[in-house]
Parts: sequence; structure tokens; C-alpha cells
Amino acid sequence: MRVGVGSGNPVKATATERALAGRDATVEAVPVESGVSEQPRGRAETVEGAENRARRALAAGEFDLGVGIEGGVATLSGVGGRFLIMWAAVTDGDRTGRGGGPSLRLPDDIAARVDAGEELGPVMDDVLDREGVAREGGAAGALTDGAVDREAALSSAVAGALGPFVADLY
Repeated sequence: MRVGVGSGNPVKATATERALAGRDATVEAVPVESGVSEQPRGRAETVEGAENRARRALAAGEFDLGVGIEGGVATLSGVGGRFLIMWAAVTDGDRTGRGGGPSLRLPDDIAARVDAGEELGPVMDDVLDREGVAREGGAAGALTDGAVDREAALSSAVAGALGPFVADLY
């Protein structure tokens, strides 16, 4: 099975490989546009970005499945604070599966900067005084002291989105 991942970020391709472990699958990174803002806000925009990436990746080559992964920030009903959220979508052109990764509360000072219009990735680079946090452990790794890194968090979202394509229950 050939799988196109709608991103040039190697962490997203590796997360997809991890979700497909044990299956006969070849994963290829396919840089595509998300069609949403650079910093998606809210669950709906984050899911829309993942779906757009999945469809565009599928259309970009001879793939059996297209995978889209999108990170965003959101407030969650009934829960205080601003959260980092992760969503994935998988499509074969006819069906689309969706899955969410962990939701991680942002520290108030980081949330304030995101609310003021900054993107989370560069904010995390600044706060951690490092470049390319999003291509390493990501905000997820920093927020959990390494207990859950970005690859693991995104892999769980992809695994959930793969459900309709790998489980007989659907």
C-alpha cells in the first residue's frame, strides 16, 4: 500500500509510518497546502486542515491512501485555558477517517502569545531558546517533559483516522 502524507515535515511522515507499523505500507511525504491559516484555531479549522492535506496528498500521486495531519490551538467547552490539539484525516477518495491526538493545555504565558496572533511553533522556539522545535519533540514533548513527543502524539491521531481502513468494525 502506498501512502502519501500531506506535509514536508519529516515528523509527520514518521508518525504515519509508526501508525502503520506491521502493515505492508510505503509512506511518502508530499508537501501540500493545508488551505487553513498557519495557526489553525479551533477544532473545526484544525480538522479542515487535516482533511484538505489528506485529499491533496492523495491527488498528488499514485497513492492508495492520503494522510493529513494538522496541529491547532483551541478552547475546549467546559475546560479552562487554551489547548494544543492534533487531528489527522485519512482518505482513499471515497471514505475519510478522522482521529484526534492528545489535547495538551498551554501555559498561560504561551497561550497569551498565541492569542495575540503568534504561531505556536515560533513561540515554542523562543521560549525554549531553540530552533526547529516542531521538527523535533514539538510542543507536546516540551509540555509533557518528554513523556509524549510530537511523533507519538501525531501517530495516535493517525492511528485513530486509519480505523475505517484497518478495522473490521467499520
